[in-house]
Amino acid sequence: MKKLFDVSMLKFLLVGVGNTLLSMALMFLLEDLGYWPSTAIAYAAGAVMSFFLNRRFTFHSDEVLWKAAVKFAVNVAVCYGAGYGLARLIVGGPPPLTGIPAVWWERLSKLVGMGLYTVFNYFGQRFFAFRRRGS
Repeated sequence: MKKLFDVSMLKFLLVGVGNTLLSMALMFLLEDLGYWPSTAIAYAAGAVMSFFLNRRFTFHSDEVLWKAAVKFAVNVAVCYGAGYGLARLIVGGPPPLTGIPAVWWERLSKLVGMGLYTVFNYFGQRFFAFRRRGS
């Protein structure tokens, strides 16, 4: 268990705080574009920041830059689709006759998606995208 949760998780979470603030601000600023475009643009911007910080600061990767970038992009795409897709299924839509606007259900779904994405992304980056040679 200690091997799964070491200092890299704390560093990942620190980078993630900055990434989340950037992504959340963009996501809500762009919500008029719709669910998928607003979340995709926000996560693309945050992913660029995370790639460089997590590659060196968090996971100390010695992977060739272009290989790490491809693996990182695949990981982000899979985690994004899985996290936000599952969030939509978990949260669903507004129950009939509640009077709660649909936009608030979308916002709740985005928050759940952020949590799922973060968990999936940590393990994907650590054990796939930035896996150290010999590890």
